[in-house]
Amino acid sequence: MNDRHQNRSPDTRYLVGIDTGGTYTDAVVIEAQSRRVVAATKAITTKGDLSIGVVEALSGALGHLSDPQAMARVSLVSVSTTLATNAVVEGHGSPVAALLIGFDEAMVQRTGIAAAFKGVPLEVIRGGHDHAGEQRMPLDTEGLLAAIERVDASVDAFAVASAFAVRNPAHEHSARDAIRRLTGKPVTLSTELSSALDAPRRALTAFLNARLISRITRLVQAVQLAMSQLRIEAPLMIVKGDGTLALAESVMDRPIETVLSGPAASLVGAQWQSGLRDFILSDVGGTTTDLAVLRDGRPLIRPEGAEVGGWRTMVRAIDIRTIALGGDSEVGINSQGRVVLGAQRIVPVALMADRYPELLAMLEADLADIDGANSLHGRFVSLPFGARSGTGAGELTPREQEVLARVTAAPRPLRAVQDSQAAQRALASLRRKGLIQMSGLTPSDAALVLGLQSNWAVQGARMALQLAARLRDMQFPTEERTHRLAHDIWSETVRLTGHAVLNMALGQDSQDNPLVRAVCLGQPLVGLVGVSLAPQVPVVAVGGPAKVFYPEVARRLGCEVVYPERGEVANAVGAATGIVARTVEVRVLGNGAGLYRVQSAYGQGQYSDPQVALDRARALAGDTAVRQVLEMGARQPEVRVTVQKTLLPDSRGDAGLLEAVVQAEAIGRPDFIS
Repeated sequence: MNDRHQNRSPDTRYLVGIDTGGTYTDAVVIEAQSRRVVAATKAITTKGDLSIGVVEALSGALGHLSDPQAMARVSLVSVSTTLATNAVVEGHGSPVAALLIGFDEAMVQRTGIAAAFKGVPLEVIRGGHDHAGEQRMPLDTEGLLAAIERVDASVDAFAVASAFAVRNPAHEHSARDAIRRLTGKPVTLSTELSSALDAPRRALTAFLNARLISRITRLVQAVQLAMSQLRIEAPLMIVKGDGTLALAESVMDRPIETVLSGPAASLVGAQWQSGLRDFILSDVGGTTTDLAVLRDGRPLIRPEGAEVGGWRTMVRAIDIRTIALGGDSEVGINSQGRVVLGAQRIVPVALMADRYPELLAMLEADLADIDGANSLHGRFVSLPFGARSGTGAGELTPREQEVLARVTAAPRPLRAVQDSQAAQRALASLRRKGLIQMSGLTPSDAALVLGLQSNWAVQGARMALQLAARLRDMQFPTEERTHRLAHDIWSETVRLTGHAVLNMALGQDSQDNPLVRAVCLGQPLVGLVGVSLAPQVPVVAVGGPAKVFYPEVARRLGCEVVYPERGEVANAVGAATGIVARTVEVRVLGNGAGLYRVQSAYGQGQYSDPQVALDRARALAGDTAVRQVLEMGARQPEVRVTVQKTLLPDSRGDAGLLEAVVQAEAIGRPDFIS
């Protein structure tokens, strides 16, 4: 749907949405007045230099317009991304030190940081407050300074969490000031991300956030560079995990808020495109499949925080279930010869062969190898797209540096680089750090051979399947065996997809249910019992691979599947059509003896009149919410304040107030038209 209208009003304005995913970077152009998508395009995501893919997508979309003033008429650029989500799922991130103030050993263990991130610098500092916000122990300033100096050389950023900091953040603020003074490095405070009391989970959220800062910073800088090259002068915004927008500058220090940004934008875009008010969203990407529910036009929000990659964060987000399943999932064959789809994303052989045709000769050499089947055949290693040389040598072991020096921008056979167990360990570490990429067999390759898609080098996909079929069957890979393996890979992807859809519809995990498994396998007969399970609302399927797998999902589940127009770029559409919103929570605690304490990370106070305390809490919450959405790029925000009270039994009025939770939600549209 590319624009070809010649006549333009001088007041015409364009909204640009960009989605940077693991495989593709999408861009759409929407005419602001008519809210029509007038252009869309895709480009390969160049992880080594994100600006290359962003410039290609952005210039491609705007280049479709017939308007010679298109660049000057762009009044908003908004970005959604799966980079943060993928980094958490795949375990990537910058080296970070965690400073835990007032934590005991049990609290440290509950964070889960030390168990999941071996060798991470984790320092416990004396200090912290109690539940009333009173200082429990003075901050050990000398210990804090010593800890900072001890870990500074080995990390890129710091995460700080203090006990009961949401009741009084003074010790977190002191630690932040000291870190900035001594190191100048980024600092994440737990109270900047959550107002919940659970200090260990706040610490984990702050830690994950600090690991992501460099990645989101790179993305923002890449888009800014692309805008500069194309002479676009407009606000730059980013979609957060709850589907709302914020100015890029305000998100760079809080990248964890962009976890699930991509699927959140997809939900916004899918509703905007489909016009439906009740549906299950399934957003199929290269690395993950993300599912969410829209009920009565509103997304379900997960109040306890976003969960992704096995981590439960404390970041407000749409209730999205993310599974490591996509068109670029790594295909393996287990000892029983069954197809297994791994959690890691790899570059499809067909895509790599499309960019580097010399890969075809390497595949032919693997097929001609007289040693026969080898698990490394058909697997390749290279630098990420857009990277010109290996980086991060200062953080690598000598072995990792040696192995990285053997990896080039063009793919090399994995068996030529992974020539020892030490090299295998080094490659695994480099992959976790995002410094290299693997290429191998994926569901996308299988779909190409089955004729279900046609975007890359089908010859490369076919040879990769022949190698895998030879390994599975230990026989010559005939056309029949090769096709059967392709079908098995596609069918397993459909099965896992259907299972995820049913889990979302049921609202619970049905992993071990034999009836659910039978339906998802397309075998709706268990013994003498016919089985059918079907969602009672439509499934809206978006993302590039959706039409490859979802027609069969619809058949097996007996459900309606809707494919919105431009559904392959739904994320980018959602990025361009979102709102700015912020929710702030303040609590009032009564002691039963006539004192009422206002507590929050934004301000405190003690009062003898409950009405004065409540008025102060309302004003503090409302003013803070408005200020934050204005800082995030909104104009003329509307504020809604709610109060939930807990009173003493038989009390009269607010004099018996034990606790009040005051929430203020401010909502506004981006200030994109001058």
